[in-house]
Amino acid sequence: MTLWGGRFSTKLNDQAWDLNTSLPVDQRMALQDVDGSLAWADAIHKAGILSDEEHEQIARGLVAVRVEFASGQFSFVPSDEDIHTAVERRLGELIGAAAGKLHTGRSRNDQVATDFRLWMLQVIPQLDSAFINLQSALVEQAELAGETLMPGYTHLQRAQPILLSHWWLSHFHPLQRDRQRLVDLTKRVSVLPLGCGALAGTPVPVDRSVLAVALNFAEPSPNSLDAVSDRDFAAEFLFCATLTGVHLSKLAEQIVLYTSAEFGFFELSDAYSTGSSLMPQKKNPDVFELTRGKAGTLLGLLTGLLATLKGLPSTYDKDLQEDKAPVFAAADTLLMMLPILAGALRTITAKPERMRNAIDSFMMATDLADYLVGKGIPFRETHAIAGKAVRLAGEKKLGLEEISLEAYQVLSPAFEADVYQVFDPLESVKRRNAIGGTSPKAVAMQIAECKSQNSK
Repeated sequence: MTLWGGRFSTKLNDQAWDLNTSLPVDQRMALQDVDGSLAWADAIHKAGILSDEEHEQIARGLVAVRVEFASGQFSFVPSDEDIHTAVERRLGELIGAAAGKLHTGRSRNDQVATDFRLWMLQVIPQLDSAFINLQSALVEQAELAGETLMPGYTHLQRAQPILLSHWWLSHFHPLQRDRQRLVDLTKRVSVLPLGCGALAGTPVPVDRSVLAVALNFAEPSPNSLDAVSDRDFAAEFLFCATLTGVHLSKLAEQIVLYTSAEFGFFELSDAYSTGSSLMPQKKNPDVFELTRGKAGTLLGLLTGLLATLKGLPSTYDKDLQEDKAPVFAAADTLLMMLPILAGALRTITAKPERMRNAIDSFMMATDLADYLVGKGIPFRETHAIAGKAVRLAGEKKLGLEEISLEAYQVLSPAFEADVYQVFDPLESVKRRNAIGGTSPKAVAMQIAECKSQNSK
């Protein structure tokens, strides 16, 4: 049973039918379609389209259909073109002719847009919970790290010492922004298209504001032409998912590096590692490599939908049937990745001695310059003096802490015997005590703030 065959004299070509049908994708919106239909039945009942008896029959039938979907007992048939057809077909089997009145005043155009938005409003909280779980894993590792030191990097070159806890938390904040973007997106998803018909609005005198409240939308859409074609929310969701993928890829890349023999800062749990079919000694970070790879997949989903949208005229076009698959795939990818990463991070073992041994006195060259600033010398001068000390140490194959006081005083008479204190990496870290810095005090404040944010 198609919903549109009256003006056609022959059935759709079988191959064209296969191309046209969207059921394999949109059947995952079955519960949303039933919920939207229940609300629509109530609205057109209040508008006088359905009698009390017809409304009761339709509502009872839809509830029965919903139970079938929820229990996995619903049976699709070959004539089900999409989820809307399947629901209406089954409703007719259960209650008879009254089912034919349900679609009065609505179109699959406003129906599918409503289902899609309902689905997204329900998946965003699931994603938020998964984000919180991963953020909690990062905070737990930060607390466990205490005052463990590690080298910080810029340009992948050793730069300055930092706390390992500070590094863990550096991955918390991008995820917090990802959460905020999804919460902000919710406002734009929560706009109800139902009641806009195919494009011109419904002739049935339904109260769309009441309908919006019934389906937990913030408001009805203000323009019917825009409402049936608007997929900004889908593109925005894919952007949010893609940027999350970029952030997860950044974390994954560093874990891959830091678990290598060359760095040796971390060791992965066997539960989140794989081996080689040829080399028995291998312990591969496949979970994190796949995370990196899926960031590219997410980017492809975003660009694919944008390419589809960019050539469309206004109102509904069949091209929009391609909108749901990438969004479903992106949501599935994140809902799979986020908990796996949380488990992998919770079971990582840090190697504090290896990290500490990777810190050398050259990483305190800025502290050397700051030492002279404390003597009243302008930073531009102290930067040059510290640079000369680095060059001298390199030429003599010494560490900065091994240069004699006399040699330092040749570079600047302001150097005194206490200059060697600047080469203590923990003291270097403790001096960076401003908000957001890497000192133990600043990181403790950051952990408390992260916990507060994670509880909201």
